[in-house]
Amino acid sequence: MKVRKAVIPAAGLGTRMLPASKTVPKEMLPLVDKPVLQYIIEEAVEAGIEDILIITNRSKSPMDDYFDYYPELERRLSESGKEKELAAIRRPADLANIFYVRQKETKGLGHAIGRARRFVGDEPFAVLLGDDIMRYQKPVIGQLIEAAEKYDASVIGVQEVADEAVSKYGIVKVEPLDGKAFTIRDMQEKPKVEEKFSNYAILGRYVLKPEIFDLLEKQTPGVGGEIQLTDSLKTLCTQDRMIGVDFEGRRYDTGNLKGFMEATIDFALDHPETGEWLKSFLKDKAAQL
Repeated sequence: MKVRKAVIPAAGLGTRMLPASKTVPKEMLPLVDKPVLQYIIEEAVEAGIEDILIITNRSKSPMDDYFDYYPELERRLSESGKEKELAAIRRPADLANIFYVRQKETKGLGHAIGRARRFVGDEPFAVLLGDDIMRYQKPVIGQLIEAAEKYDASVIGVQEVADEAVSKYGIVKVEPLDGKAFTIRDMQEKPKVEEKFSNYAILGRYVLKPEIFDLLEKQTPGVGGEIQLTDSLKTLCTQDRMIGVDFEGRRYDTGNLKGFMEATIDFALDHPETGEWLKSFLKDKAAQL
């Protein structure tokens, strides 16, 4: 079971990040010195992914432009001797084979992933949500790919969340399997805390078998009147083996302002050009409060 392809759903309207996302896709907002989407693509590439499909909409053309060459700017940088900057702006275009398809109507995550059927074909594939940034020692999607290959199964990335957060996520019913791997027996979309199966939430990373596409095509609208991926995964886990991996790494939801700010601070503290300065700045700022 070799995973070579990845799908990144990035067609949402970005309403949680307005007004910044009115004309700039939320996936293209800068996280320190790179757009959010670049971190996600880099994670996939580090895990061995070769081909990436980004699901977009009519307002997301800046994505296409960013992951392309820019001859005029490159020539100007080259003539000015700015080799570091030149390498930085060319790198995104060389990361992977990147393709695009539009989700013509906003009908939910499941509908967006269904648009990837022709791209995926009959292969297993990775899914990395366009809002979810991971901070890791080992790529999170790589951890899931290893489990998928080991168990010949679809794999969902999960972590435990607090009771007050349960209603924000898809929640899985699990049985212990091996270390941080679980067998998934059932799942529910954004349950009330008193109805939860567990505190294990689905957090933005998946490796799926292509059988999911038949289920998505037949799926009726669920929460919010949209085609929910969780609803089809719920059916899939009753028909075929499905594994949950309590992955190692920190996940940030950059689709909301607080999550975006958390990620910005943590990644800036790790950055060689901003880390020491930011530590001093935060200490000085905290002393004034």
